[in-house]
Amino acid sequence: MEIPYAAQTLFPLIWPLIAVVGAVLRTRKSPSPRARLETWQRWWAVAALGCGSLWMVLAFLGAPGVMAETIGFAPSAFQFEIAFANLGLAVMGFRAASASATVRERITVGLGAGMFLWGALIGHGYQWFANGDHAPGNTGGVLVCDLLFPAVLIVLAVRSKRLAAAKQPELV
Repeated sequence: MEIPYAAQTLFPLIWPLIAVVGAVLRTRKSPSPRARLETWQRWWAVAALGCGSLWMVLAFLGAPGVMAETIGFAPSAFQFEIAFANLGLAVMGFRAASASATVRERITVGLGAGMFLWGALIGHGYQWFANGDHAPGNTGGVLVCDLLFPAVLIVLAVRSKRLAAAKQPELV
């Protein structure tokens, strides 16, 4: 079955879409800005980073030939390594979504995810411009996800830290 190029390249955007829709629906009656921000952080961590990365684990391990073709590469051991790197991202995302996760943990998770995903973003861009790799898994939605998954997590955590600091009474 042939899946259209647009569907293939846009599919990764399902994870941030789920995170945004879930957070919007869940925060409609939130009691405070702090509660809304906490909900947004948890939805982003679990749906975008956690489930998005877990999906990549399953795809790279379960259909390595399809994934190689989708990215525009030949099948290689690289795919097994990418699967387990994504497993690490999924575990970090699920940890960042827990109720006991601290702001510092969430920033660290965002930075850790950023090191891998922003590096992947640079690699995808290089392959696109230097080698003309326009495969659906090398351009489009994957670029947006590689950029946004860690960036949004970091921004939300920093915002949470600032909101908490603003609520602290000043010492005289």
